[in-house]
Amino acid sequence: MFHNYIKTAVRSLMRHKFFSAINVFGLAMRGFGNGWLEFENQNVNIPLAGFFADAEVFDFFEYDLQYGDAASALKEPYSVVLTRKAANKLFKEENPIGQTIKVGDIGTYTITGILKETENKSHIVFEALASISTVNNLPNKNELTEWTNYWVGWTYILPAVGQSRESVQANLDKIYTQHIASITNPGIYKMKFGLQQLMSITPGPLTNSPVGPVLPWFFLYFLGGLALVILLTSCFNFTNLSIARSLTRAREIGIRKVTGAARWQIFTQFLSESIVVALVALAFAMVFLLMVKPLILQLNFARIFRWDLETNGVVLAVFIVFAAVVGILAGFFPAVVLSGFQPIKVLKNLGTMKLFSRMGIRKVLLVSQFTLSLFFILSTLVLYNQLNLFLSQDHGFNMEKNILIRLNNTSAQNLKTELTKYNNITSVAVASHVPASGTTYGNGYKQKLDDPEWINMGYFLVDEDYLTNMNVKLLAGRFYTAENKDLNQDYIVINQQAVKKYNFSSEADAIGQELIQESDSSKRTIIGVVADYNHRDLLREISPMALRYDPTRFNLLQVAYVGSYEQATGNIEKAWALVNPDLKVDYESVESEVKSFYEILFGDIVSVLTVIASLAILISCLGLLGMATYTTETRLKEISIRKILGSSNAALIALLSKGYVKLLLLSIVIAVPLAFFANYAWLQLIAYHTSFDVTIVAVGVLVLLIFGILTIGSQTIRATFINPVENLKND
Repeated sequence: MFHNYIKTAVRSLMRHKFFSAINVFGLAMRGFGNGWLEFENQNVNIPLAGFFADAEVFDFFEYDLQYGDAASALKEPYSVVLTRKAANKLFKEENPIGQTIKVGDIGTYTITGILKETENKSHIVFEALASISTVNNLPNKNELTEWTNYWVGWTYILPAVGQSRESVQANLDKIYTQHIASITNPGIYKMKFGLQQLMSITPGPLTNSPVGPVLPWFFLYFLGGLALVILLTSCFNFTNLSIARSLTRAREIGIRKVTGAARWQIFTQFLSESIVVALVALAFAMVFLLMVKPLILQLNFARIFRWDLETNGVVLAVFIVFAAVVGILAGFFPAVVLSGFQPIKVLKNLGTMKLFSRMGIRKVLLVSQFTLSLFFILSTLVLYNQLNLFLSQDHGFNMEKNILIRLNNTSAQNLKTELTKYNNITSVAVASHVPASGTTYGNGYKQKLDDPEWINMGYFLVDEDYLTNMNVKLLAGRFYTAENKDLNQDYIVINQQAVKKYNFSSEADAIGQELIQESDSSKRTIIGVVADYNHRDLLREISPMALRYDPTRFNLLQVAYVGSYEQATGNIEKAWALVNPDLKVDYESVESEVKSFYEILFGDIVSVLTVIASLAILISCLGLLGMATYTTETRLKEISIRKILGSSNAALIALLSKGYVKLLLLSIVIAVPLAFFANYAWLQLIAYHTSFDVTIVAVGVLVLLIFGILTIGSQTIRATFINPVENLKND
């Protein structure tokens, strides 16, 4: 019996090729927004893209070694285990056990193992694991071994059988009390150790100090929501067109019922047609997915999380089940309606039968589709304007003629000395990281220990040439000097917002005041106040900020220049070759570093929403095209009579179009305030934001009207060319 349903469904679809094509295309479009996403995290950016780990790591995570002994591979200091791919990049031989590699200035390591290559996914992505016993021999071992530096490592726990989460947490709380809360200044470190299920790390909640880039759940909800919207518009099309064709198929239903067909049989028939449409759409969606897969994988978040859009048997099975469910949901309502036709009414009064009221379900669905389309168009325009604002906004410091060089364990002073020899290099400064690029250090400060709260300040580690390089104005006091390098670490320079936060009467009044640092209770004397600039991203207001001096934590050079970028970078490469010839120089413009933060944050969202908006309006126009075509076909005789009675083409076009134009206008009335309030809400969360203005509304509405009117006009204008004689000769 089911075979017969499928056969009949296919025949029905082939008889109504135009409507079937619209339904299949509309449902197939959901593949863009929905696809089965497999992902893994990006490598953590430390030497050799790896971690220090203890000897039990292989047993704990069940890693298999191709070469080497898992039990002893990471026991000795300066031993390292490589992945198969890393070994292939570094060595020509298959088994490099016993070979050594030099990692910057943190030592020479002996290869003690090679991991087997695997296709398994993991949130821990690395190329090398070095023995954690090595840490005790490193210059910065205190940063890695002190209890208070709890953000530099991750501990994985395998609870004993029968141990509850609460009991494990209780032990962690004891460790915190003994080793952190009981330090010299109790209460400074207001934190606690938290537990997280291994399978809940990514996707999962955002937490402090993640192992690597973590995919938060709300991101998946966002993408899933967009996919659902596209899917709903496609389902609206299917339901709408099925209802539109209901009167055409009413006679078929009446005859089948008269000849003995039960309602459930007719219901099953129409539902099977819907499932067939969904499965055919799935085939097209898979083709579309393969076509756009390279483009999707070029998106920033796809590269960060290393998505590969893997397709396997499980994924295909889920696709098929999902398509069948979509077919059932989309076809359920039309199947209920059509299977409920009474034979006597549909066979006797078919010409005068009315199924829905004037503002019936079909019109509601069309209005809903175009409302969503306009909503996405307007939201995309707002996001595009916001991204442009971020990329063009003046941050208050020199970005345009400035190049950053990542030191990668290279001597900052030696490189700086070489660079200053070139005439086109105007200044060179050393710093911890680039401002306004999404990263900053932070610490709490008080004027007196008995003050009620610590005031948190973001800070950057800089040298004596930083202000000149950044073109930032010194408002009071002085800056760091090369002559007092030993004393510089006892000082601190703050911005205007910090002056206000600490209630100093003026910039000059702040000079000479002391601040107590939360992390170690050390005192720092304020020697200077600089003008405010956007040291953080433009999502937030300018906040209290400090510039500190600590040569041991410098990570990059900022090189200001005149003339061409090519000439400046050429000189940078020459200077680097003299200082560190064995390592390739890594540089880029400060401007691109800052702007890349916003492009990663908003660029992909703009791209995705542009696609979603395009799909939404395309699917909506397809539905409108189907409805306009059906309306025109059912009114051919009326049109013919009106033409014979003298109606002009313009009058006929107006007659056939006015109902749909009203629906478009109703969509505009609903979508504009909806988009305004939705976008206004998130824009208020951003310090420097664009506005939802008349221009955005005008452009969005114009786009909707152009597509809508072209769709309607293509059918109404066609109707004016009909031959009345051909349509009335048999009446």
